[in-house]
Amino acid sequence: MLPLGGTALGSLLTACGGGSDDAASKPSFASASFTAMAAPSLVTPADMAKTLVSSTLTVKFSDETTQGFSLAYAPFFTTGDLVPDGKGGTLLAGGYVDFAGKPIIDATVAGKERQFFSDSPDGTSLLKLDSATVAGVKGNTVFAVVQFEYTTWAQDGKTDMYGRLPSPIAVLTLDQDPATGKLSLVKYHNVDTAPAMGLWITCGASLSPWGTHLSSEEYEPDAFTIAGNAQFKAYSLNLFGDATKANPYHYGHLPEVTVNPDGTGTIKKHYCLGRISHELIQVMPDNRTAIMGDDATNGGFFLFVADKEKDLSAGTLYVAKFGAGFSLDPAAAGAAITWIKLGSATSAEIKALADTLKPADIMDVATTDPLDASYTKIWLSGKVQWVRVKAGMDKAAAFLETHRYAAIKGGSMAFTKMEGTTVNAKDKVAYSALQNMQSSMVRGNAAWNADYNITIDKALNAGGVLAHTLSAGQKDSAGTAINSEWVPSLTKTLLVGEDLATADTLGNLANPDKVGAPDNLKFSEKLRTLFIGEDSSYHVNNFIWAYNVDTKVLSRVASMPSGAEATGLGVVDDLNGWTYITSNFQHPGDWITNASGTGLHDKVKAALDPLVRANYKDRFGAQVGYLTGAATGMKLGKIA
Repeated sequence: MLPLGGTALGSLLTACGGGSDDAASKPSFASASFTAMAAPSLVTPADMAKTLVSSTLTVKFSDETTQGFSLAYAPFFTTGDLVPDGKGGTLLAGGYVDFAGKPIIDATVAGKERQFFSDSPDGTSLLKLDSATVAGVKGNTVFAVVQFEYTTWAQDGKTDMYGRLPSPIAVLTLDQDPATGKLSLVKYHNVDTAPAMGLWITCGASLSPWGTHLSSEEYEPDAFTIAGNAQFKAYSLNLFGDATKANPYHYGHLPEVTVNPDGTGTIKKHYCLGRISHELIQVMPDNRTAIMGDDATNGGFFLFVADKEKDLSAGTLYVAKFGAGFSLDPAAAGAAITWIKLGSATSAEIKALADTLKPADIMDVATTDPLDASYTKIWLSGKVQWVRVKAGMDKAAAFLETHRYAAIKGGSMAFTKMEGTTVNAKDKVAYSALQNMQSSMVRGNAAWNADYNITIDKALNAGGVLAHTLSAGQKDSAGTAINSEWVPSLTKTLLVGEDLATADTLGNLANPDKVGAPDNLKFSEKLRTLFIGEDSSYHVNNFIWAYNVDTKVLSRVASMPSGAEATGLGVVDDLNGWTYITSNFQHPGDWITNASGTGLHDKVKAALDPLVRANYKDRFGAQVGYLTGAATGMKLGKIA
């Protein structure tokens, strides 16, 4: 987690609302900007092997004066650390447990058996409760929910563990120093995920407007091929002790975590938002409308409108159909969006269907043309299939086979790896990250369908960010009004990266001064800034960027350890008078070698591998933390 920090920035942002003449006479916050840091280089290898923050934040006041703050990174812990459980004992940070809560043991190295722990922390939500009651807090009680997406390898360094362990999720109780804004870990609590049937590959996350943590389950397991899925069998074995017990229809949904005043947490899984590759949902200010990316090949853009405010357990699901006009040129007019209703349901009724139905009960799927007009040709995960829904099974298909059903209904299932989503409420614009623009988006590719109206002529591996205009008065494709004032109606390109024809001297395959494979997105209303975290196999170091939507300036604010993905991005504008940006990273030293033979990290691995191993538990550890002021105790004198 990351306060914009060590400073009373939040106080500054909320100042000038007091009742005294003295307060009214003080200059108020006017704007903020970031001074970019340079990308690290082999001139200083140590900088490439750690989280580096050498950017500055400059605040401008209404009287034209300014004040600058140097930024730095403050971790709460490295995964694999022993952290306080709030009861006088300790827990393993990022440690894996089974359905009964017992540690899952890595026995791949004889005589060195240990509990598995994650090297991939991801989605993080920072929040407070008015009624918090956690012993040991000396200042203000603050909470963070942190999920752990996966672990890359067993300790033998040979056994692939991706998706083979049930994702843990934890509530952190943090002690906020009222004078400096510093956050210190007091208690670590493992949330019992049994009520959600365990969690599958939890990636990005967001904080709901009502203060809960909205998690994710990406890359939903294909129920039709599950019998041959070794990854899912291993997941089931580690979770239940039985390789055949896990039901694929229980995964690929939206979990929600509620923090309790005592620093514990409870979880429920919503089955009515579609079974897709959930990455990062964004709920609009109306507390009902949610837009969702879909981290898949042949992925779609989805909309959910809840029946009630602050309650995602029932509602209506839509998929986008794009008109002509999609372009990578930010100056282009953009593509209009219409919405196709997939169905309305409650989470309880879809859970009941998931409990009882088999894939063949819902639809027929063929991988070669059955020469039968009752089948529809679709594109799924880069390949062609022919599918038809069984009689009476439309609701089950819509919510349990969402990718296939959305394609049948005419949705534009065209995107590759649509990841983070966030909203600029003032301007009524939402943003979506496309980590890559490849395969299903590229004219002539085997995964491409011209009817989807999402076409580029050449792959852009470095990806980009889309901007969606949000509108009221929208109707679905059947002419029925959509009950929301926050419906995406037009999509344009905001930012794109730049692929390099050949690697530069450091090994980058994308321009390091532009975004490269954007993933996490979060928007600060106060700072008028879109924060972008990278998951790039094209930058030697992944970066966090700050893009000011008014000045159009893109600034590099942080660099992750080489080989690590920037994750856990979150922004809280005012938390007891402080502004925080959370930031984690995962799998440091993931030395990627491209199939082309040009190794992205070949030029840095020899120098950096020993440093990364020394910093992060032989590359098995990763960090959870936040951006803060380099010096603690700073106040914004005139305003604070």
